[in-house]
Amino acid sequence: MTNSTKFNRRSFLAKSALGGGAAAGSMLAAPAVLAQAPIVIKMQTSWNDANIWQDFARDYATRVEEMSGGRLKVDVLPAGAVVAAFQVLDAVNDGLIDAAHSVPVYWYGKNKAASLFGTGPVFGGSATTMLSWFYQGGGQELYNELTQDIMGLDVVGYMGFPMFAQPFGWFKQEVNSVEDLQGFKYRTVGLAADLMAKLGMSVAQLPGGEIVPAMERGVIDAFEFNNPSSDKDFGAQDVAKNYYLSSYHQASESFEFLFSRTFLEDLDPDLQAILKYGVEAVSTANTAKAMDRYSADLQFLQNEAGVTVRRTSKEILDAQLKAWDELIPELESDPFMKKTLDSQRDWVSRVSYYELMNAPDYGLAYEHYFPGKITL
Repeated sequence: MTNSTKFNRRSFLAKSALGGGAAAGSMLAAPAVLAQAPIVIKMQTSWNDANIWQDFARDYATRVEEMSGGRLKVDVLPAGAVVAAFQVLDAVNDGLIDAAHSVPVYWYGKNKAASLFGTGPVFGGSATTMLSWFYQGGGQELYNELTQDIMGLDVVGYMGFPMFAQPFGWFKQEVNSVEDLQGFKYRTVGLAADLMAKLGMSVAQLPGGEIVPAMERGVIDAFEFNNPSSDKDFGAQDVAKNYYLSSYHQASESFEFLFSRTFLEDLDPDLQAILKYGVEAVSTANTAKAMDRYSADLQFLQNEAGVTVRRTSKEILDAQLKAWDELIPELESDPFMKKTLDSQRDWVSRVSYYELMNAPDYGLAYEHYFPGKITL
């Protein structure tokens, strides 16, 4: 399907929904309801209906529909409804769906640079730091260069909801040293796969819905996905009991809101703005919901599901940073990736200096009021 074909089809649908067409508007007998029919945006996610992230996507739909006064309706579909979880970028580009709710690392197989937009090296900046880089530090321009210029895709993307650092993951036994990790078959995605391989593990890149079945069949014997709620909801606690929080493999990721560029640009400017700034609105709502649910589900895993929760050892964290040190020169052989990494380093060097110098020791305050709760 060509861009011209997509534009004509979507232009017709949008204009018909908004105004009923000039001919319809001139016919006295035309039902008024036709002029009020919403434009339906078909948005598929990379998550199944049981994942809390599907709720996050529906929160976006609610805000868009209310802010547009009902002129827009977002039809939120789960992974597999139209295409597989890792295929939503192609589906948006090809016009099979109008929008997607996913993460760039899921199209890492098309271009490794995708992993730099959320799951690249951690220079010292959090997900909030790197989401700010996207909007204020040149990241969005680099993202557009990659998707539109280098890859030639008909997409527009925005980032929202700075994710909490992802846990190191789930293991059947205790792991405290790099030696303990040798030979594990481990699930992760993107550049984290290269990182974990340097730590001595073999890696399988699987969508979230395939993780527990793969664990049960012995295809993998350790894994990470993202957070206590998603992990609990797909049954991680049923196949492993050792859960390690804190890791540098994916510590600065945000959601990707993908739109077909021809579809988006054919909307009235105010509707385009609602879709764009709705990402900012739902980012705050998603953060609040995540804080509530993630913390409650972590307590469930500890107190009711028999899971032992620990922080990843300093030895493993140090090894991760050294592994990134080995990977970065390999990545920088690609000029675009070097330009992106240079941009990120410049941003983090300045911004995280302020963040870290300014931040009080929250751990010290927590220990003062809740002594003994956090153990290493």
